Amino acid sequence: MTTLLFVCSSICGMLPNLCLSLSELVDLAENIQQKLSYFNELENINTKLNSPTLSVNSEGFIPMLAKLDDCIAYISSHPNFKDYPVYLIKFKQCLSKAMHLIKTYTVNTLQNLTSQLMKRDPSAVPNSDNAFTLFYVKFRAAAPKVRTLIEQVEQRSEKMPEYQQVLNEIHQCYLDQRELLLGPSIASTVTELTSQNNRDHCALVRSGCAFMVHVCQDEHQLYNEFFTKPTPKLDELLEKLCLSLYDVLRPMIIHVIHLETLSELCGILKNEMLEDHVQNNAEQLGAFAAGVKQMLEDVQERLVYRTHIYIQTDITGYKPAPGDLAYPDKLEMMEQIAQSLKEEQKKLPSEASFSDVRLEDPESCSLVKSGSAESLNPRHQTTISPADLHGMWYPTVRRTLVCLSKLYRCIDRAVFQGLSQEALSACIHSLLGAADSISKNKTQVDGQLFLVKHLLILREQIAPFHTDFTIKEISLDLKKTRDAAFKILNPKTVSRFFRLNSNNALIQFLLEGTPEIREHYIDSKKDVDRHLKSACEQFIQQQTKQFIEQLEEFMTKVAALKTMATEGGPKYSLSQQPWAQPAKINDLVSSTYKTIKTKLPSTLRSMSLYLSNKDTELILFKPVRNNIQQMFQKLHALLKEEFSDEDLQIIACPSVEQVNLLLSMSQ
Repeated sequence: MTTLLFVCSSICGMLPNLCLSLSELVDLAENIQQKLSYFNELENINTKLNSPTLSVNSEGFIPMLAKLDDCIAYISSHPNFKDYPVYLIKFKQCLSKAMHLIKTYTVNTLQNLTSQLMKRDPSAVPNSDNAFTLFYVKFRAAAPKVRTLIEQVEQRSEKMPEYQQVLNEIHQCYLDQRELLLGPSIASTVTELTSQNNRDHCALVRSGCAFMVHVCQDEHQLYNEFFTKPTPKLDELLEKLCLSLYDVLRPMIIHVIHLETLSELCGILKNEMLEDHVQNNAEQLGAFAAGVKQMLEDVQERLVYRTHIYIQTDITGYKPAPGDLAYPDKLEMMEQIAQSLKEEQKKLPSEASFSDVRLEDPESCSLVKSGSAESLNPRHQTTISPADLHGMWYPTVRRTLVCLSKLYRCIDRAVFQGLSQEALSACIHSLLGAADSISKNKTQVDGQLFLVKHLLILREQIAPFHTDFTIKEISLDLKKTRDAAFKILNPKTVSRFFRLNSNNALIQFLLEGTPEIREHYIDSKKDVDRHLKSACEQFIQQQTKQFIEQLEEFMTKVAALKTMATEGGPKYSLSQQPWAQPAKINDLVSSTYKTIKTKLPSTLRSMSLYLSNKDTELILFKPVRNNIQQMFQKLHALLKEEFSDEDLQIIACPSVEQVNLLLSMSQ
């Protein structure tokens, strides 16, 4: 009995330990079972993948794919398990089968769509009535069939390279099918647009670019129906499609010779396409922007080339017709026409003034649209002087300003500066030649005022171009090289050729004969100002000489006598000189006064006809008036000093007030 009790007591003492061991064994078994579950899934997954009834659209395919991913991830994270490489390879084989099923289904779906569309209408064109149905609606209708699978692949593409590889292949297949459909159709459409706008390059570029904008936008929207993640391959395809338009347009662009057409093409590509369309939808139009930029560079290059030729042929090489140099006849004729129109208007007060309307040159408005920030009319007023009409400007001035206005917003600032300097220099040179011809054919005043007026027009019209008209030129100065060469050729230096010191002639030649690089700047705007200043000074000098040349000669003789006396020569008495007798001086003064009275109105009339601006006329004539006044003031001072009152009465020199009154009355 005692032994039995002892045994029972021992067993009761062991029960807790046995229960604990049992619990541990159960946990261990569950843990092993949980780990084995990943390995046991291999057979289930393999069976499903090998089943002939398996479809990627079935409800169990995506959960199976998720389980397969979990198994591969678990095994990959436990490389210490037995048979780890074997099971990993088998699971990878299952994954490859699943990827193959997804790829096969997606590729077949896309290829069948393309085949159906091409069989239905092999000559389909994107701008036809059924194009949207053929190329977009059908694809969009099929998108839900494959989008779920593609989305699963996209979600896993960053975790496993197998998914990324399949995604790349699906991308490539999709883009290949789109290219197969769109390539011939786009080429056909571009050809059709070319035939419709064969003579209108601007309309062709505008319509062709608008068509490609729609293609790029539609392709991006269709791509988003199939995929959720972007790919650079789409833009590569669109760039290739846009290249078909570029290949057609470029041969036409490089044969355009008119600056107006080229500048308008720049405006279409730069403003309408890049700044309007591309900036508002940069993501979808990135490929289109690349093609447009390439096309814009070609147009700009062609524009610069044609501008160089235009400057050489139409500005530098311009041969004026007789009518171009018919100054002041053409200005007087236009003034007479304007006056007659005003007189007719006075008879018809109820109607709009024809002279106020018709004498505003319509061409000047077009220049504002082409790049200048302000109108090319020198003054904004209802009644315009004939000299201010755009059509009355000298042709090279008009061509230069039109050319610059076309270029201003089309090309880079640095290129514009170089071209503007070349154009303005050629224009100034042509104006100088025209002024010389007018001076020879008419009068010197006409030539000078013609030059002043057109230089004023140039200066005023280039002001709205907010750019620097300065360019830098680099030249090589060989003066030191020449001097060193002469020095080394001197027979006296022969003995120094072989000296082994710093006095060696060859070493000195190398050190002293190095050419120098010199930089100098050419400022076209300052060049215009310089020629304008020179022309005004010549006009002032010529007019002063015309009015008071005899008095200047007289005062020069008097100054010579005074100089001789101050340098030790004989004393002089001006009244005793034969050429300075009171009667002689009276003739001189009377002749000068008569010259001023008779010729000054003609000069002022010419200034009004050419300059047609009271402020400008006053500024230009003021130095002439001052010179006349100062000459008479000097003459009065001299006469009071050298002659008696009786002689002064004989001379009868007009007072300064009389001269001032004559000058003011003439104005």
